[in-house]
Amino acid sequence: MKPQEIRALIQLLDDPDDQVFEMVAENLRASATSVVPYLEEAWENSPDELFQDRIEVLIHQIQLREVTLRLTEWYHNPGNDLLEGVFWLARYQYPDLRLEDISREIRNIARDLWLELQENLTALEKIRILNHILFEVHRFSANHAHFYSPRNNYINAVLESKKGNPISLSVVYSLVAAEVNIPVLGVNLPKNFIVAYRDEYRSKETYDPDLDDHILFYINPYNRGAVLGRAELDLFLKQQGLDARKEFFTPCSNNQIIDRLLNNLIFSYQKTENREKARELEKLSETLKKQPGGL
Repeated sequence: MKPQEIRALIQLLDDPDDQVFEMVAENLRASATSVVPYLEEAWENSPDELFQDRIEVLIHQIQLREVTLRLTEWYHNPGNDLLEGVFWLARYQYPDLRLEDISREIRNIARDLWLELQENLTALEKIRILNHILFEVHRFSANHAHFYSPRNNYINAVLESKKGNPISLSVVYSLVAAEVNIPVLGVNLPKNFIVAYRDEYRSKETYDPDLDDHILFYINPYNRGAVLGRAELDLFLKQQGLDARKEFFTPCSNNQIIDRLLNNLIFSYQKTENREKARELEKLSETLKKQPGGL
């Protein structure tokens, strides 16, 4: 639509007839985020509270529709990129967030790491340096005081506050590691979340993601990068009364990471009695799990 057509439609949003309003709103929703600047302009120039309320709701609906579309496309792409996934999830709460800003933050941390790395370092030596950069130089830490805060699950908020939960700190850890080709991957450990250091010299022909014999060791970013062995994971699962299933020891998919973050957000919003956001994210989670043909 042309700008004048968009503005003309927006002026009809204060129509008292609900049918007229809904028809106009749907036309604007169909135009996606391109109409948001015009809606914001109309909001700023109107003293009418009802008109402003309708615009606020409409802007949120448009932005939520875009997040759902983009994240669903990402979810059903076999070669999806973790950074892009956590970015689109964060756009739910921060609609003006830009991917390049998040990417730049990760690269800046990775550059500090790269400057400290040397040739012929062992896997453990690389992890010690990575831990030093993340937890001492950049001061990332576990958010014990506000463990259930929704902000712990949004990548931009974690990068800004330098605090997160087990999943978000593991995401930052693995994204920074990937920038310098350190083979660290997320492990979907229940009641926690850790990362695994994959044997980078293991033959691709014998590599099997469903087996844990290609894992050199595990790392707990929520505990300042503490290094763990299989025995520690076995003990943890036993203490939690859980069976030692193979998926608790092997790298998980990017989709599973997004699923865990979504579940965390839903629980956090329920805990803070923000039922509307909880319902929206439940619906988003359900949409992601549908087959592409059923979207």
